[in-house]
Amino acid sequence: MAINKMFFAGSGGQGILMMGQIACSAALIENKESTFFPSYGPEMRGGTANCTVIISDKTISSPVIFESDCVVAMTAPSMVKFEPTLKPGGILFLNTSLIHQAPKRSDITIYEVPASEIANEMGNSRIANVIMLGAFARNTDIVTPESVEKVIHDAFIAKGEKIVDLNLKALNYWKG
Repeated sequence: MAINKMFFAGSGGQGILMMGQIACSAALIENKESTFFPSYGPEMRGGTANCTVIISDKTISSPVIFESDCVVAMTAPSMVKFEPTLKPGGILFLNTSLIHQAPKRSDITIYEVPASEIANEMGNSRIANVIMLGAFARNTDIVTPESVEKVIHDAFIAKGEKIVDLNLKALNYWKG
């Protein structure tokens, strides 16, 4: 496995940083190295939020990246900002519920996931990030869906089985 460099990006309140943290924790379960480097605006909700995640089976020398293998964009401004960072052959995940413009690149793989729409249909707009995380886990070989499930279970069990079940259902909803 090579070093996988990613950006998870969107707005504050969308669970962007949680996506990155869950991916890193899933990597640790798989005995991989991981780094998590958050960045967000001063606003609590509605401002920009993104994180850099690196997952590798080798030692990671720095959490800072300028090129990415994968971008998960939950908003149009995030797509515009991070699409150019993708290496040729990279993967772009788009929340098409909120991104209505087409990406400019033709040398990347694009997954269009209506995550916010699906979350609303499931009755909880706050799980759009978990829907997108499921699409990411199932369509890359960076972390396994099983490791992500374990992290989600452990992260939400204190809030009750109903919350765990809802998040696991969201994680496994979009098959692409």
